[in-house]
Amino acid sequence: GRPLIEFDVLIVGGGGAGMRAAMEAAKTGGISIGLLSKTSPLRSTTGCTGGGMNAFLPENQTGDSLEQYASDTIAGSGFLADWDAVRFFVEQSADAIAEMDGYGVPFFRSPDGLIAQRKGGGASFPRVCLTHGHSIAHSMYEQLLRCHVTELSGHCLLELVVIDGTVNGVISYDSKTGEVVPIAAKAVVIATGGYSRIYWSRTTTPFGSTGDGIAACLNAGIAFKDPEFVQFHPTALAETGILISEGARSEGGRLFNGLGERFMARYAPEKMELATRDLVSFAIEKEISEGRGCGQGLQAHVMLDLRHLGEKIIRERLAQVYQTAVKFAGVDPLTEMIPIRPASHFVMGGIDVVDYRTCATSVNGVFAAGECASVSIHGANRLGGNALTELLVFGKAAGNSAAHYAQAHQLPDQEAVSKAAVRWHFQDSDKNTQHSYQQLVNIRSRIAAVMWNKAGIIRNETGMTEALAELKELQENYDSVMVRPSGRKGDLEFIHYVEIGNMLAVAQAVVMAALLRRESRGGHCRTDFPELDDQFAKHSLVSRTNGVMSVEYRALNQFQLSGGR
Repeated sequence: GRPLIEFDVLIVGGGGAGMRAAMEAAKTGGISIGLLSKTSPLRSTTGCTGGGMNAFLPENQTGDSLEQYASDTIAGSGFLADWDAVRFFVEQSADAIAEMDGYGVPFFRSPDGLIAQRKGGGASFPRVCLTHGHSIAHSMYEQLLRCHVTELSGHCLLELVVIDGTVNGVISYDSKTGEVVPIAAKAVVIATGGYSRIYWSRTTTPFGSTGDGIAACLNAGIAFKDPEFVQFHPTALAETGILISEGARSEGGRLFNGLGERFMARYAPEKMELATRDLVSFAIEKEISEGRGCGQGLQAHVMLDLRHLGEKIIRERLAQVYQTAVKFAGVDPLTEMIPIRPASHFVMGGIDVVDYRTCATSVNGVFAAGECASVSIHGANRLGGNALTELLVFGKAAGNSAAHYAQAHQLPDQEAVSKAAVRWHFQDSDKNTQHSYQQLVNIRSRIAAVMWNKAGIIRNETGMTEALAELKELQENYDSVMVRPSGRKGDLEFIHYVEIGNMLAVAQAVVMAALLRRESRGGHCRTDFPELDDQFAKHSLVSRTNGVMSVEYRALNQFQLSGGR
């Protein structure tokens, strides 16, 4: 293995939250900072997002207010978001936009030069500042290059080393060299993104969204908050999960089932295809589950028809939808219908943050931000436009807290970190076999099928009880597979092995929490408990002790706010 590396602050995850945390930590001079990421920061989920970011900009004088923004966010969350965290978030939103504007992120402008805003779903006023995540990722990366930050890309997080409730560092795997790397750190920020890949091809997120940071935190004794809340987007390409923008429906796209019926008339006769995301997703899945879809199994889908809109609208106003359909589905929307199906798009649950101002967790020196963290501003359902703002607001808070924490503490026990790394070294006799890889791919496909069919958009007691039993069996299969770091350069097989283990842990937590939540709220829809139930206005916390998971609850807004820093 490699000799130990040391940092004062180590950030795990190179997306928007991770880069923002690194830039903020770098403002505190005299500390060493490492940024560890599985892919290049420009390949993160942040770089794939479209739409824009929400903020309350007083200069636009739309009649909006901080109170109104907060109450829309709370209402959108199914009343499960934490009010004080939301308040903190909306107060910081304008600063986040101003920072990005200063970094050169191109925002759409109104004729008088102000940042233009448009109304997003669930918003009482125009709040979305239109730009692309691609621009945000690139502009932030340029800024990051000015800071003294050591980049470790191509590294997969294996373990958080925690001793007596305090972090000592992490163990990572360097895919470029095939080596296990021990890294000692005073403070660690986890910003590893979401876990939508538990639905494998039924997601709009990149392949790296396997819940690595959440799984490492679970193993280190940090709870996983509200894992059952997953947001689904109604229209993604049936085969790949690539997103077809909401624009296709707002311009007048129509949905048809396998019998040629415009089925939204059954579910939302007034709004039809323009009903809310959750309702359209539910309708599509119900059509498919009752045998009115096209195709079989995970390939089943419905059709999106744009042909009646005419060439001008399709090519000009839906140019991206047109290109996506042609390139990735081999379909020409001018003459053919597009095969679509809902896909997992965002996760509201994440690492339990116990202080929204610092992004601290229950382990000393571990902070979390971005999609992998639950500060709980999204609760049971996220409003469109809040994700990018969240990355910036809480990435900044986490980077700042981690830097201050590192200044106040000594480097921990390095020997403990080196010892932990030894557990990840294996003998030559533990050779990987072709059989192991086949088994892994099989396990991965089964996780996706079980999660989609029994703990996806449509959920009930019977399905989820079966799902839990199947996941436990898959866990046993996984535990019998031997895939080891080969020491070869570019060995991604071992990373895939680690990711599948992480996906299994996360999937089990999702199903356990969803089974116990006997109500429907936000992204969690149960056919056997279709109503909201006030006794469930509380957070689920899933913990893992000696490999066994359990669920407990915490009342809303109960933060353990650390007095001063």
